[in-house]
Amino acid sequence: MGAESACTIEHDGRLVKGRALFESDHLLFRSDAIRVKLPLSELTHSDARADALHLERRGESHVWRLPPGVAAKWLEKIRNPRSLLDKLGVKEGMKVVVLSVKDDDFVKQLSSRVGAFGTRVARDTDIVFFGVETLAGLDRLSALRESLVSNGAIWVVHRKGKEASLRDVDVFAAAKRAGLVDNKVASFSATHTAERLVIPRSARGKN
Repeated sequence: MGAESACTIEHDGRLVKGRALFESDHLLFRSDAIRVKLPLSELTHSDARADALHLERRGESHVWRLPPGVAAKWLEKIRNPRSLLDKLGVKEGMKVVVLSVKDDDFVKQLSSRVGAFGTRVARDTDIVFFGVETLAGLDRLSALRESLVSNGAIWVVHRKGKEASLRDVDVFAAAKRAGLVDNKVASFSATHTAERLVIPRSARGKN
């Protein structure tokens, strides 16, 4: 999950108070009355003035009034977005395993950062990227948990939107059964999302 803040926007000539969220690929404003989503890839201009974020998208102007310091921080994120691997926590020297994830761009980025990576379950793995599209496939989480270092992570990658065959709640339930907890969600690509699962701190060193 991304950053969240109190926010006020102008809508239909009136000020509306609500909550703003800065997610990996979009900005979201929501209140009891309205919901506004601005994909970062569609923004044509962004600026921060007087604690307000000034945004333009497809000829529309948006002004999001935020608490002191938040607008400048979010503007920096908009103008200098983190790479996918940064969002996924992949660092040089890590032992990474990729299972059933077919994404050429991701594989290219991963190879550039960590070099060779595994395609089979292996002991003492830092990060497992696990592509799955069925409930039955989630049964592998228990075995994958045993392959991790104590502070390692499993990213469950699956389709999102109307084509999704799994829901995030399905992943969370399977994680609980496998002795894992979820602590982050990321947009993996235009078609796929990913949830990060880790061993609870209280259980580390016991797997």
